[in-house]
Amino acid sequence: MRFAGKTTAVLGGNSGIGLAAAKAFLDEGARVAITGRNAATLAQAAADTGILAIRSDMASAADSKVALTRIAAELGGIDVLFVNAGVGGFAAVPEVTEEFWDGVHAVNLRGAFFAMQAALPHLRDGGSIVITGSIGAVLALPGNVAYAAAKAGLRAVARILAAELLPRRIRVNMVSPGPIETEIFKRGATPQQIEGLRATMANAVPMKRMGEAAEVARAVLFLASSEASFITGVDLYVDGGCVEL
Repeated sequence: MRFAGKTTAVLGGNSGIGLAAAKAFLDEGARVAITGRNAATLAQAAADTGILAIRSDMASAADSKVALTRIAAELGGIDVLFVNAGVGGFAAVPEVTEEFWDGVHAVNLRGAFFAMQAALPHLRDGGSIVITGSIGAVLALPGNVAYAAAKAGLRAVARILAAELLPRRIRVNMVSPGPIETEIFKRGATPQQIEGLRATMANAVPMKRMGEAAEVARAVLFLASSEASFITGVDLYVDGGCVEL
């Protein structure tokens, strides 16, 4: 019950890592709100858990501002902000279009930044921000240039924001997953393609398996909790050793 009496806002909490973290925060006593673009998954999450679910597109700074204002008003301020919403996509450098680049960055970097900016008036002093990064920001993975650049930029944002929020005792940390078993890598793929991709990704991990959303969620809750009271500005890899080994 590390979050009893506290309010947590999970941006991008209607599936995968975000939903796993939202449920974990709820289990530990928090009042929880989630946002996302998919009305159906938001409604399902709300029905299953009673969590406040708000439709909001991270690419829209206006959407984020409205959602965060509503969360703070309905749940009484914000103690923990988990910025998780993101989009992916692969394209080799010669194939990257302006539209593709802007679509990825609109959510993963620009959208995340302005969402955090909009949250600042509602965050209580002594609170915590956790941001979902990616090991892709430090790995030279062909085809990943737009996504990696956005996540690397977000890493810079996290460090600067951590420094600027020191006077308010708001800690800012990042959690960077490796290959995780979520719906994202399955979208648009056949069962055979999914199994092939799963095997390929697992083989690339030193621990020889993909991670689970709950394993990332546990890292998020640790960084958001008072157990990490002397930790700010870090990027915690939850990747089965991909970067480290």
